[in-house]
Amino acid sequence: MLETEQKYWVVTASADHAARGKGLGIVQACHGKAAPLRRMRPGDGVVIYSPRQAMTGGAAVQAFTALGHVAGPEVWQVEMAPGFCPWRRAVEWVAAPWAPIRPMLADLDLTRGEAAWGMVFRFGLRALSAADFARIAAAMAVDSGAGLRQSAG
Repeated sequence: MLETEQKYWVVTASADHAARGKGLGIVQACHGKAAPLRRMRPGDGVVIYSPRQAMTGGAAVQAFTALGHVAGPEVWQVEMAPGFCPWRRAVEWVAAPWAPIRPMLADLDLTRGEAAWGMVFRFGLRALSAADFARIAAAMAVDSGAGLRQSAG
């Protein structure tokens, strides 16, 4: 059976990594592992949640910093540095302002009722509900039905 239903994902990455990925039209997840990216399919919605400005620290951001949809059917590997060859997936990112998460905590299925809500992002890639994707898109001033692919049927 073919899996054709559109899915939605949240990737946890620092804001500087999110900006780099947007510039390259790609996403990496879980320190460059392939398996998480292989769960994604063309047309799936993707958002990046950035807890901090930089991977090694920096200022707290706690915002959704990128939104788009998976564009390519395959993952591929690149050598970024000797011995570091992360996997990537193509994403068509849309221009959107950052959206702080705190005003949404009680409204998102992902965080509602979670006292330690930051822990839901600790694994690097997590499925999102369609409703959460739409809420995040609205908070980022993006019409989730315009400029983003929707599932057929």
